[in-house]
Formats: sequence, structure tokens, C-alpha cells
Amino acid sequence: MINEFKKRLITSLILIPISIFFIIKGSIFFIFFLGTLFLATTYEWIKMTKKNNLLKFLGIIFLLFSFYTAFEFRVNENYQDFLFAVLICILTDIGGYIFGKIFKGPKLTKISPKKTYAGVFGGFLLPFIAGLVVYQYEYTNEIPDSGLYFLIIILFISLISQIGDLIISYFKRKAKIKDTGKILPGHGGLLDRIDGMIFVFPTFFIIFNFI
Repeated sequence: MINEFKKRLITSLILIPISIFFIIKGSIFFIFFLGTLFLATTYEWIKMTKKNNLLKFLGIIFLLFSFYTAFEFRVNENYQDFLFAVLICILTDIGGYIFGKIFKGPKLTKISPKKTYAGVFGGFLLPFIAGLVVYQYEYTNEIPDSGLYFLIIILFISLISQIGDLIISYFKRKAKIKDTGKILPGHGGLLDRIDGMIFVFPTFFIIFNFI
């Protein structure tokens, strides 16, 4: 566990600053960043679904829509909101990983044997705590009396992120593979790392535009 955690930590310390740079810069830099991620995750998806052409096609369409909604979110909102949504997804992963490893306990589902109820709890708890801190220092004066609404949004993002993780885990299990790739030491593939985010941005896009 310690060696795997070290790999994940080192990779994250490299990847996170790079991602933040492109998100903050926006413009052509962000388009390049999203384009690179799209090509990499599409390649991983094609490899994972090589025996099912219909699934392969539908997955590519979904990834295209997902990255488009991420682009729209960044363009129409300020980069702080975009970063915050990404942060909640990251903290959901971290909370799930840490709580799952430390407390173990009953398994959540056969779809993903490593997922536990303790991990699900940790996946909600860490973003919730971060949300309390951010609201206290950033939004209390700007948006008073909206703390409950703010925290509900955080828990909703965490929920969608965890559902996205399970969906990709389901397809990995069907393909009989552990990770979608090997590009990120300690994490696996890019699709392994952003599996929650690719469901979060389309969900909010649909809610804000159609519901």
C-alpha cells in the first residue's frame, strides 16, 4: 500500500500543477489540454472495448460530449468554479482511496471488488470538509445563508463522481482489465483518473441548460 501510495502521490504532485496551469490560462492552452486528454482517453476506451464496435462508438460520442461540456463550463464560468468542481472530484477519489485502504470493511459491489462502504463514506466526507472550509473563507460574505445549498451541490458532485467511477469499473471488469492504461504510475490510465469528472460536467450541463 505504501509503495502504491508513493507512486500516486508523486504522479499527482506532477499532474495537478500542470492541469491547474492549463485551466487558469484558458484560451488555446485549455483547448490543447482538453484535446490531449480527449485523444488519450479515447484511445484507452477503444482498447478497452475493441470487441464491441457499438459500445466503442457510443463511448467515443459520450467522451466527445463530456469534453465539450467541460469546455463550455470553463468558458461560461470563471476558472475558480471549474477548479472547484475538479477539486471535489479529486477529493472524492482521495477520500475513497484512503478510507477504503484504512478501514476496509464490507465490499460495495462485485462490479469493483476494491470499493467498500468505508470508501464511499470517505468519498463524501473529504469533499464535504473541504466545502465547509471553502464556503467559510470564500462565500460566506458573497452568498450569505446559502451554506446548505452549497454543501448539497458538493455532495451531488461527489455522488456523480463515484457513480462515474463505478460505471468505468464495470466496463473494465467486462474487458477483464485492472486499469484503462499505464500512463500514470500508481493511477493507471487517464480514464482511471478522470472517470468521475467525465460524468460530472455533462450532468451539470444538462441540468443548467435543460432542467
